[in-house]
This record gives sequence, C-alpha cells and structure tokens, in this order.
Amino acid sequence: MRPVIPFFALGAWLCAGLAHAATPTPAACAAGFETVLQAAPAAAPSLPAQAVWLNRQWLRWPGAGAVPAGGGYRLHFSATGQISARPGEPVAGADGALTLDLRNPALPAALQQRWRWVGAGPTLAVRAADQHRLRELHRGQLVLALEDAQGRVLQATRTQTPGALDDLYARAEQLPDLGATITRTRVRGGGDAKGWRTGFRLWAPTAQAVHLCLHPGADAPASAVHTLQRDNATGAWGLQLPGDLSQPQPHYYTYLVDLALPGGGVVRNRVTDPYSLSLNANSQRSWIGRLDDPRWQPEGWAQTQRPATVRHNTDLVIYELHLRDFSVRDTSVPAAHRGSYLAFTHPQSAGMQHLRLLRAAGLTDVHLLPVFDLATVPEQGCTTPDEARLAALPPDSEEQQALVAASAAQDCFNWGYDPLHFTAPEGSYATDANEGGTRILEFRRMVMALHRAGLRVGMDMVYNHTSASGQNAKSVLDRIVPGYYHRLNAQGGVETSTCCDNTATEHRMMAKLMIESAVVWARDHRIDSMRFDLMGHQPRAAMERLQRAVNRAAGQPIHLLGEGWNFGEIKDGARFVQAAQKSLNGSGIATFSDRGRDAARGGGCCDGPAEVLKHQGWLNGLHYAPNPQAQAAGAGTRAELLRSADLIRVGLAGTLQGYRLQTADGSVKRLDQIDYAGQGAGYASQPGEVVNYVENHDNPTLWDLNVLKLPPDTPREDRARVQVLGGALTAFSQGVAYLHAGVELLRSKNLDRNSYDSGDWFNRVDWTLQDNFFGGGLPPRKEGEGLWPAARPLLARAAEIKPTAAEMRFTRDAFLDLLRIRASTPLFRLRTADDVQRRLTMLNTGPDQTPTVAVGHLDGRGLRGARFAEVLYAINVAPEAATLSLPTLRGRPLVLHPVHRGPGAADPRPAAQAQWDPATATLRVPPRTALVYVRE
Repeated sequence: MRPVIPFFALGAWLCAGLAHAATPTPAACAAGFETVLQAAPAAAPSLPAQAVWLNRQWLRWPGAGAVPAGGGYRLHFSATGQISARPGEPVAGADGALTLDLRNPALPAALQQRWRWVGAGPTLAVRAADQHRLRELHRGQLVLALEDAQGRVLQATRTQTPGALDDLYARAEQLPDLGATITRTRVRGGGDAKGWRTGFRLWAPTAQAVHLCLHPGADAPASAVHTLQRDNATGAWGLQLPGDLSQPQPHYYTYLVDLALPGGGVVRNRVTDPYSLSLNANSQRSWIGRLDDPRWQPEGWAQTQRPATVRHNTDLVIYELHLRDFSVRDTSVPAAHRGSYLAFTHPQSAGMQHLRLLRAAGLTDVHLLPVFDLATVPEQGCTTPDEARLAALPPDSEEQQALVAASAAQDCFNWGYDPLHFTAPEGSYATDANEGGTRILEFRRMVMALHRAGLRVGMDMVYNHTSASGQNAKSVLDRIVPGYYHRLNAQGGVETSTCCDNTATEHRMMAKLMIESAVVWARDHRIDSMRFDLMGHQPRAAMERLQRAVNRAAGQPIHLLGEGWNFGEIKDGARFVQAAQKSLNGSGIATFSDRGRDAARGGGCCDGPAEVLKHQGWLNGLHYAPNPQAQAAGAGTRAELLRSADLIRVGLAGTLQGYRLQTADGSVKRLDQIDYAGQGAGYASQPGEVVNYVENHDNPTLWDLNVLKLPPDTPREDRARVQVLGGALTAFSQGVAYLHAGVELLRSKNLDRNSYDSGDWFNRVDWTLQDNFFGGGLPPRKEGEGLWPAARPLLARAAEIKPTAAEMRFTRDAFLDLLRIRASTPLFRLRTADDVQRRLTMLNTGPDQTPTVAVGHLDGRGLRGARFAEVLYAINVAPEAATLSLPTLRGRPLVLHPVHRGPGAADPRPAAQAQWDPATATLRVPPRTALVYVRE
C-alpha cells in the first residue's frame, strides 16, 4: 500500500505538483479559455462523486460496502490529477493517501439537518493528526477508495467538497472586497503619488495558482501578468497595484486560474471575475471602475429621488416588461436607441407616453425582465429576420417560425434567463457594448428616466442557475471553484431541475455572491423592487438575509417577490427550508399565486395540446360556455365550475391560509382547508406575501389562451371583455397586483407558450394600438408543434378573430379604469390578514350561488384614508346578465364608483345597465362586466 505523506513533506508535495506550471507570460492572456497543463491519465476510469464532505473532517459515502478484514477507507490525493482507481487493482498515480476512520456516534443535529438529503452510508473521519493537511489536499485531486487488505480497490468515488470548503474557509464570508476595488489610502507606499490603488480579490480555495492579466483597453493585448497571493485562512487570492486603473481610461482584466480538476488533470482557466461590475463586448474581460465615478452617473443622478409611491407590498402594481420589446418596433424612438436602455429616455415616445398613462392611473413599478449580463445574445453583430418577409406570409403558415428559428442563435432577442455575470448590466442593450462604463451610464439613464416619470424600477433576479457549468467557455463559477457553486446530485452531477445548471445558494459563498450582487443593484443602480426567478430553489434563510442587506444598503425597503414553486431536488424542504409559497409564511417576501391564476385561465401551466383546449377556466367558459373540445370530452361540469369559483374567491381574499370562506358545499373553511391540486389553496400569512396575476411572460398570453378556450364564434368585442375581466381579478384581489406588458392591449404571441427565444416577431407589442399581431404564423415548432392542428384554423381566421383598434382602445381604457379604482381606496390594498378577515366578505357563496359571478364587500369604517364607508364589487363572466340577492346589504345606499360615473368611463355598461336596489337588496350585473359600487 502507498505510504502516507508525512506532515513536513506536504508543502513539498504541492510545490512539486506545481513545478510543471511555469509563470504565465502575456501570451497566456490571449490563449483559449482553457489550457491543459497536465492531461488526465487516459486509462483512468471515470468516477462518480458519491462521497459528501459534511464538514472539514467528516464524509459520508452512501452505498459504500462493508470493510473487509484488513481493509479500509483511504483518501488518495494527487497534485497533478493523475489518480487511476480501477477495481481489483491498487490505486495508481496518487501522491499519497490518508487512512480514514469509521465514525459511529450520531452527527450533531445541525449537520444532520443540513445533510439530510444524503443517503445512508458509512460516515468517515479524517484523523486528528491529519486535519491540518486538508486545506492543501483540497487543492489537488481527491479519490476515496474502499480497499481490501492488499490495497486493491473494491469501490472508488470522487468527493463532493462544498461542506468541507464552507467549514475550512468560513472566514471568507466576511471578505468585504471580492472583485476589483479602487481605494485611496494615506499610508506611505500604499498606492500611487495620490494614494490611489487598485485591488483584486478572488475566492478560489482549491486553486494552485492565480494570475491577473491586465489590459489597458477593452481590446488591447495584456500589458502585464501579475501573481496573486493566497490567504490560507480564507482561500482568497489577492493583489494590490498602485494607481487608479480606471483612469484615464478603464483597464480590463481576466484571471488565469490553475487548478486540478476533480476528474483528473490540471488546467489553466482564463476566466472573468464572478464579481464583475461590467465587461467588454461578449463578456470576454472584466472592467475596472468605480460605480461612484461621476463619468458613469448621468446628469441629475444625485438629485433624482426614487418615487415614494409604495409604503407596503400591497401598494405594488407591477408591469412586467422586456426591455427590447418596449422599443424595438417603436418608430417614435430614434433608430439608434430602439431596443436599448436609452429608449426610456425619450419622454414623448409612444412607449413612454403609454407608461405615463398607466402611472397616472395607479401603476407603481416597471419590472424589467433580465437586464444583467446574459450568455445567449451576441453583444455585437446580432441579427434580426426580415420583418417584411415575415409579414408577407399567410397567417397560418409554418414559415415564420422556421425563419425565426434559423437565426435564433445569432439574433438580438432572448428573455435573458441565462446569467453569465450576475452584477453587470447586459451589453446588448447599450449603444456601445465594448465600453464597460457605457452600459452602466446608460442603464442608470434608463432608471433615472423612469424615476422622473414617477415609476419605480423592478428587476428580474436569476440566481437559481447559470447558463453553463464545468469546463465550458461560458462557465465562470465552476472554472474557478469546481463543484462548489452548483447543486449536485447523488452521483456528483449538476442538478438541472431549473432547466439549466442549478446553483446552490445553500452554500456559504454562493449565498454571499447572490446577496452582494443584489446589494449593488439596489444601492448603486437604485433598483426599487426585485423579482426572483424560481425563488423556491433558494433557502428562505438566504432570502431573508438578502432582504435585510438590500434594505440596509438602499436606506429604505426594497420589495421582494418571486416564484415560490415547489419542485425538483429541493421539493418539500428536502435540502433546506425553501423560499417557496408555504414556507415563506411570515417573511414579508411575496410569491406568485397559481391558485387564482389557474382557476381563471383554466388548466395548468404545463398542459399539453389536448388539455389546454378542453380545460376551460372561470373566465373563458367553464361549463357556462363550453367550446367544442370540452363538449366532446364531457369536461366542464357544474361541480368543476363551483370549485373554480371558490378558488377565484381564494385569490380575491389574498390566498390567506386563515381566511374563512363559505365554500360551494355550504361549509365554512379556512382557505388552507380548500383543496388545490392536493394541497391547501391558502398558504400566505399576510396579503403582502401574495402576487396576483392572470398573465406574465411565461405561458400563452391571456388573449392567446382565450383564443383556444373560448367558443370559436365568440365575437371580438366579447373577447376584449373577457380580457378586462381578467384584469379585474388582479385589480380587486388583496395582495400585490402584477400585469404583463400588453395584457391591456390584447397582446398576442401567436399562441407561443414559451417565447423566450422566439425573436422579436413572436414578442411584438404595439403602443399605438393598431395591431395585437395575432395571425403572424404558427407558434415555434420546438414547443408548439403539437398545437398546430388546433392553431392552424384559428390563425387562418385571424382577420375575423383579432381585435381592431377599437377593441384595443376599449381594453386599454378599461384597464386604466381598473387601476384607478384600485388606487382610489386602500380597501383593495389591505395590509394585514386580520384586516382582510374583518373587512372583506365574499358574497354569493355556498351551494345556491350563481358561480359565474364573484362578489366582494369591503367595510371601510375606521380605516384611515378609506374614502368609502363600503365598497361592493362584482365580476360577472357569463355572457348573460345576472341578478343577485344580497340580503346582508339591504338598505345600503350604494352608488356606482366615481370612475364608472365619470364621462370618460371606458365601459358604458355599469352606468347604463347595472342596478342596485337597496330596498330589495338585489344587484344586477351586466354580461361580462366588472363593476364597483360604493357608499360615500
């Protein structure tokens, strides 16, 4: 058996391993993203990573066999990654090994809790005499083997290292200066003649060496290569250079990181900084600069205040908008600024005028889909298909989607859920992507323009995954600390339940990166609210730390919301308490509610072609107006309608777990006792923890979905009315109101359910209200081909189905009225669950209800600023008028809301056809109408 390396020889072992790697020259800075310094042994078998480090000294190996007589567990190491562990043979290529002991006592409770997902198997301990070696051993290749008495391999595995690194380098979490920082010191010799110095710090605890390539310009060759020094306590590598390297023009840099790969061999990775504040074009080099540099602050930045329009989560009315969609087709924006940050700086453009209309009615936040540095859009030379050619094709053609798909890899459009650098603005939205300061300046000009228009700015935050991992050119984190930043499965592979490479924010330094990135956006770029993509894949504890950090950094509350979906490898708290719907109770962080959404739209987010047609929703005909597919399948019973009506009321009541509601069977239940897909429908503790919506960027737009679900002969005027009823559900529900850009314009994506890479063509929006773009060809084949048989005849009828400018104007104006009504009284924005229970009463409930009408009564007595003593709202989705008896309101002197009575009311039906009779306590609601009565 191979002898154990003695303590005094360990440093020599690592130095010997590094001897092959000469100090790089500037030529290395122009080499590929990966240079192999030592190849892995060709004959070495590929091993899984089944053994999990629980802390610096203990490992668990699920599935490991029993130790034979005279055998044992040995941890083999190699500085040059030359280990070969073949069954039945002694381990070859290792520099030495540590003998591990079986640990029989139970783990401490905290470790048991953290590693509860790790399967059963022996727990192994590094002997006390060897523990001082571990920092150095983790800088080489490690292979754990179960061996017989002759030292032959019975089983072998690589190890998963995050538990060890989090323990060994816990102090790294307190590092204040990761990335590139420019400071001024009065210490003699600490900087240039004026005291300026530029520092670099990179956390790379497993690296064998780190060098800095310094470039005097975005495209300039490296002028120097500097060696960084390792801090053994934190695992970070640092360097201080004299002078301010952002002056007179910013320098750029990359790191050369030498490390042993877990699977064998040693590489030199040329990589950008995970803490990059900006980059050159296509993210090849990190930018050196100060965010407080006046050059990157637009004129008036210091004087422009954030709008003070939101005092509580429930005041939020959010408009979800893709930055490129906003202006790429807007001819009122100068051509050079279309599709860019600067489009928002033109106050007289059609898009900005539309946003100001929404703001005047009650909109608070413009939420931007990802605007951090993306991996998929070429930042220079991106292309766009010929729109004239696309427009000339038949409305039901396959050719549009084929042309869009053919150029997708090089076109200018993507939603952007493919982060490359979390803390840098995206370059494709800047007028000069190659100048790192330009994208910062123009991003801030956009923020300032929106703030001056009275609109807060929200941002999509995507920390749950990266665009790549491993030795991939677009992998940043994994090429610095392999196997640390991503969540691994039982075999050591990267989990991909998010449809990308999942990050592990339960690990100390990934959580730090997420939190410090969010702080930069809130403090330095003045982002006011944040929406977290797939937030349920992150720990609640990390999100609560983030909340405290951004509030502190901004000096005011930064409102957080996100997707609290519960799925994947972390489902039901398998690894940690998630930032998911139910488990965020009491945090004040809001999650999107699928309860009211699914009831309104019908079916679920991921229905196949047959299901999406036959599963109608409360808005689009369930039982009361069946479409041919529902009739043929016998779907849409009255019982289903009653269940959906109850879920609609769940949404209107803020999805509060404790709110009590009379259900369709006559019983009174807490909302968490009402079934939704096998779980409690109510899950929130407070109304500010729920986001209400009927449409967002995911899935078909509401217009498109209704094209599929409404009876095919539904007039275009009624299609517009159904759209408005969806808006009424959002406006009247307790909680956060969330609108997708264009929902108020009957926006169509031509039935595309996932337009993330469908180009500008399938993501069009028209602020001039001339076209909703239905009839632009079949949806993309990749995810829409199964729908083509049903979509083709509908698209062929586009001329009779799609709205005219009249229906688009009606819908816009009706949405504006809904926002005005919501803004008119805090009764639609109650802040506590207790207030909702005391003040909101759902009427027309129980077994004798009219299930096509949702009715709510709000008591404003004693509520400061309520304006109205009472509010009565009703939403009738049926194509017929409804007359309801509301005996508890007998004698109440209710009148139509002032918005309905005004001369500019969008919908004439409430004033012309609705009626409240206090003597008989009867309410007449016109067909497909939402209305509000008040007692003034």
